[in-house]
Amino acid sequence: MPSETFPDAGAAHLYALPCGVDFAEGLVAGLRARFGAQGPEAMARVTVYLGTNRMRRRVREVFDAGPATLLPRLRLITELALDPLGPDLPLPVAPLRRRLELTQLVSRLVEAQPDLAPRAAVYDLADSLAGLMDEMQGEGVSPDDLSALDVSDLSGHWARSLQFLHIVTHWFGPDAAPDLEARQRISVERLIEGWETTPPTDPVIVAGSTGSRGATALLLQAVARQDKGAVVLPGVDMDQPQEVWERLDEALAAEDHPQFRFRRILRMLDMEAEELRLWHDTPAPSPARNRLVSLSLRPAPVTDQWREEGPGLGDLGPATEGMTLLEAPSPRMEAETIALRMRAAVDEGKTVALVTPDRMLTRQVSAALDRWNLVADDSAGVPLPLTPPGRFLRLAGEVMGERPGPAAILSLLKHPLCHSGRERGPHLLRTRELELWLRREGAAYPDDAVLRRWAEKAGTRDPGRMGWSDWVCEALDLVPNGTEKPLSEHLACHLKLAECLAAGPGIQGAGGLWDEAAGRAARQACDGLAEHAEAAGAMPLRDYRSLFLGVMRRVEVRNPDIGHPQVLIRGTLEARVQGADLTILASMNEGSWPEAPPADPWLNRRMRAQAGLLLPERRIGLSAHDYQQAVAVREVWITRSTRSADSETVPSRWINRLTNLLDGLPEQGGRQALAAMRARGADWLARATALSVPEARVPPARRPSPRPPLAARPDRLSVTAIRTLIRDPYAIYARHVLRLRCLDPLTPSPDAALRGTVLHKVFEEFLKEGLAPSDPIAKARLLAVTERVLEAECPWPTVRRLWIARIARISDWFLTTEAARQKLATPRHFEIDGAATIEDLNFTLTAQADRIDVGDDGFRIYDYKTGSPPTGPQQKNFEKQLLLEAAMAERGGFEKAGPGRVAGAAYIGLAGSGRVVEAPLDEIPPDMVWAQLRELIARWQERDRGYSARMALMSDKDRSDYDHLSRFGEWDFSAKAEGEAVG
Repeated sequence: MPSETFPDAGAAHLYALPCGVDFAEGLVAGLRARFGAQGPEAMARVTVYLGTNRMRRRVREVFDAGPATLLPRLRLITELALDPLGPDLPLPVAPLRRRLELTQLVSRLVEAQPDLAPRAAVYDLADSLAGLMDEMQGEGVSPDDLSALDVSDLSGHWARSLQFLHIVTHWFGPDAAPDLEARQRISVERLIEGWETTPPTDPVIVAGSTGSRGATALLLQAVARQDKGAVVLPGVDMDQPQEVWERLDEALAAEDHPQFRFRRILRMLDMEAEELRLWHDTPAPSPARNRLVSLSLRPAPVTDQWREEGPGLGDLGPATEGMTLLEAPSPRMEAETIALRMRAAVDEGKTVALVTPDRMLTRQVSAALDRWNLVADDSAGVPLPLTPPGRFLRLAGEVMGERPGPAAILSLLKHPLCHSGRERGPHLLRTRELELWLRREGAAYPDDAVLRRWAEKAGTRDPGRMGWSDWVCEALDLVPNGTEKPLSEHLACHLKLAECLAAGPGIQGAGGLWDEAAGRAARQACDGLAEHAEAAGAMPLRDYRSLFLGVMRRVEVRNPDIGHPQVLIRGTLEARVQGADLTILASMNEGSWPEAPPADPWLNRRMRAQAGLLLPERRIGLSAHDYQQAVAVREVWITRSTRSADSETVPSRWINRLTNLLDGLPEQGGRQALAAMRARGADWLARATALSVPEARVPPARRPSPRPPLAARPDRLSVTAIRTLIRDPYAIYARHVLRLRCLDPLTPSPDAALRGTVLHKVFEEFLKEGLAPSDPIAKARLLAVTERVLEAECPWPTVRRLWIARIARISDWFLTTEAARQKLATPRHFEIDGAATIEDLNFTLTAQADRIDVGDDGFRIYDYKTGSPPTGPQQKNFEKQLLLEAAMAERGGFEKAGPGRVAGAAYIGLAGSGRVVEAPLDEIPPDMVWAQLRELIARWQERDRGYSARMALMSDKDRSDYDHLSRFGEWDFSAKAEGEAVG
């Protein structure tokens, strides 16, 4: 019998609003039409259950727009979980507490059986297991149901999964405190049970839910059967024929269809789609487009209906009149074009909503909008770890339990929240000075002694430096060791460290760490973690860092006061809430919209269907429904990029269907309509491309060849710099004329320079001991010296073992060749400095010889090479280091060695199996080398000679420290170097 409250419905009061209708406006219009004439108190007696808090706010806004009326009671469906149901059912356990308890249990299981999962996956497994628990409780599936599954083909994997599932079994017992999902289902079941004897006396309406979860579906079924109850479904396809509705009965085949959930509700209520009634006669913006999209979304087995029903759509021009299809060549251009259209919409006085699940694209669009000082109202906000307080807490957590290196320390000191109490200017100056000093010193792990040595070095110039250094040392002393502790102690140490650094020396409090919306959200997250910390028990520091980051990732920070009211960014779920004049559906590619279902470590698709759990296609079906609703608005953009960062993209299945359908209906104007949609997108893409093109073309830089004044040119170079002068003169100009030097790396690394320095020292110390290379214990002594030197000079254990292995590999070769060398001369001088002057040119050549041996026939000069030593032809033309050192030695340039004849010189190559390369002194004797040097320097003292860039590099792949200064890349090797006078 028809209800007095809802006389237009049948036995089950199920209503619908078609796709494209602003659901909040349609819902309020129906409420006013049904209860507005019954007196002011009638509306106030109505209880409306909504799906999201945003929808509730939107409904209130529509009511506030007038005319004036009493509001109905607006509640959320999820609030039923918090209803008081008597002392026998306590309030639900906080989700964070349940996850911490699961983390502790999973950790113990992995510790007892390490083959089950890696230790690093403990928190992720606990989080995934908590999600499975929520789903089981919401769908009414018990652990016994899972244990009874037929898993004959998956016994090994399922046995491992059951070991995890068994640890949560006790939470499904009657005496266990319920989770939020469990209490939600219990609340719904008790509400339904109470209605059987005492039905509601006032209207109850559930609106906007698709009933995709088990407890919600039960609520919808119960409300629709009440005499004063009604359910209003959003975005129902009123054009879908009955035959198609009937094909949606099989979940395994139809779960990904946008109308599948509505078919399930109809079956629960013993209804057919033709019995659905409209909640209100609010028309869809484009009924013709609804018919077109409905046909395009037919299930795969019946897409042959395109040929049969396609001609019945008539002229497709009106259906696609408000549609634009943008196919951009890259995500960047997609974002740029979207931002340009949003900017134009603001000028047109329109409200524009960008709808996409792709958070990377929304960030790119937000960045592009910044060009016009537009800040979008983003419903998703920013993940807490990406906000300033979140990043600061992450940096503080990363140094816990570790020996912090220079990069970690300076990242904290440079963060905007560090030393935010007062006097931040001097703090930044000292941080910069400390960085430069650490780069020069090369300390791998700066400790208290290193920092205080830096402070004492310039304490008289900056009296506050010592106090500042003590504050940094005090903060580093707060860094706990990596022992296992309770979560509460880890958190307390973490926050104490963060607050100490945020406040500054001698300042109480936490500076600006907990200020603003992000700071308050971080404080709330930390307080929640502290409140439930005892549920996690003790854990290693590495597990704590993983857990802390996981907790922060679940928090979004949003500031609704800074966004432009006309520029909206919405997720696909939020897009149902608020209508806009222009809707942009972006990133419509497979893997983005719809998103690929996440991996399920517990159950496969068939097992989920057997157990009565949700299938992975559920997410795809919900995304399909969001698309069907959003594409039906009056003006819509559909955008995608044809390429991602590394490959071609695949259009979203729904866009593929729509374009194929249009292309297959030429007689209805489908091809022309599709071409017009693409033309509109291409027009805006061209505008965005033009916006990125500079108005005036900037000519590329020429190959530089500066000619500084003679007085500014270097009058002193080392023998290694002569090679650079020949191969890349511009580097000499930048280093010695402009005095620009590369910064040393912040974090010392075992690079070629350090390897050369360390291995030089190994052989120097070994030879200084005077042990004969042929002595039986020489090899053992060489390796002992290697161990001692590397222990002192190389702080990386792995690299240390590799270098020791290298010395061990060539030790026999070295000792054999060294015995031959010592028969010719005796090692006498190591790392000896020298200088020689060309008087008439006022030029001094300097050098530091690795080793000079003294024999009866004169000096023998050696240079160790950890890489490949230069060949003879290379030494003749470019690599003149040994030849120049020989010329200096004959002129008495090495004062400690005195003048003398050079009998030989050679490179001792330590790479591979070892190699000795002699210097071609017989072909280019020292006198000739010195004459060539004099000629070279004389040419560089010519006023018209320029320091050209990259003149004779060994390979075009070689890189110079000054390539960015010479703007290499704007010119190539074919460009002629043209001299340019510089002042």
